[in-house]
Amino acid sequence: MAAKPTSTLSTLLGAAFLMATSAIGPGFLTQTTLFTVQLKASFGFVILLSILLDIGVQLNIWRIVIASGQRAPDLANALLPGVGHFLSILIALGGLVFNIGNIAGAGLGLQVLLGIPVAVGAGLSAGLAIVLFLVKDALRAMDQFSKILGLLMIALTLYVVWTAHPPLGLAVEKTFLPDTIDTTAIITLVGGTVGGYITFAGAHRLLEAGMSGPEAIPQTNRGAVTGIAVASVMRILLFLAALGVVMQGLPIDAANPPASMFQQAAGLLGYKLFGLVMWSAAITSVVGSAYTSVTFVRTMHARLNNQTKAVTVGFIALSALIFMLVGNPVTILVAAGALNGMILPVALLILLIAVHRLPFGKTYRHPFWLTLVGVLIMVVMGWMAVRTLSSL
Repeated sequence: MAAKPTSTLSTLLGAAFLMATSAIGPGFLTQTTLFTVQLKASFGFVILLSILLDIGVQLNIWRIVIASGQRAPDLANALLPGVGHFLSILIALGGLVFNIGNIAGAGLGLQVLLGIPVAVGAGLSAGLAIVLFLVKDALRAMDQFSKILGLLMIALTLYVVWTAHPPLGLAVEKTFLPDTIDTTAIITLVGGTVGGYITFAGAHRLLEAGMSGPEAIPQTNRGAVTGIAVASVMRILLFLAALGVVMQGLPIDAANPPASMFQQAAGLLGYKLFGLVMWSAAITSVVGSAYTSVTFVRTMHARLNNQTKAVTVGFIALSALIFMLVGNPVTILVAAGALNGMILPVALLILLIAVHRLPFGKTYRHPFWLTLVGVLIMVVMGWMAVRTLSSL
């Protein structure tokens, strides 16, 4: 049963920051740095296009979920029995891949900050995330945790931008007139920001807070756009910091691109700041990934629905265990964004069909222009996914 509605502003900010900090994980930091090295100032165009695609995705999915008052897998099962379970498996697998990278990133962050082994840092971080879900008012704690660390990441990265002295004029110029357009970068960025579980994080959180129905659509719009705005500010700041380093001709270490970038921009202090930013990004993404993935998994069986905390703890523990066995996370972090970008067209297609086939009440009609935007994004992302798969 959904909780009673709480303060609207607090709820919206909690959902927006949950979505944004779910997106701002280790993969987010790694992808942004790597693609800036490859594309330089032209990466600004990829960011601009991904922001527009992100907004279109978020508005569609958040509105459909909130207007219906049902989680996405329940909607999908109402459309055709079994489709919701299929969607849940896709989202949970994508979330698990992301979470392996998140756990790894948390370990890397604590290694930089405290000098402890990555595996130990990963285990400690996983333990902290588990404790957060075991406290009495876990959802409220999760909201506050996401807000505080989200704002901290933005403030620290802003300082690194200041020390990196990026060429702002060139960045603006190439954002609109790029030298090259990289479809793999686009699908990876969109997948890393709203792909897989991420786009459902805020919408499912609003449902948990008791916000649903057509009357909640105006607030839903604000929450969706706020979440993308927070994630986009962080993406742009990281891009500018990396661009400043790259345009000075300073080398970026491929073994740990974002750490190298922070260190080149601000010396030893920058390296330590990277550790804090990386850990903050990773631990909030662990929380967001576990919470959202389990909102899908719990719909598959009544027993799972009644043991939500246990399933969440198991999800986090499994992610940590797999990381211990896999090792080097950099490839996983980049691949996770691409994988979730490929899941996105499937999830969007299911929900767009549902909103036009299922009864949503007499007071809600999904706007034609938003449906059109959703279809265009679905086609573009599907085409890019096919291109990416064929190039592997």
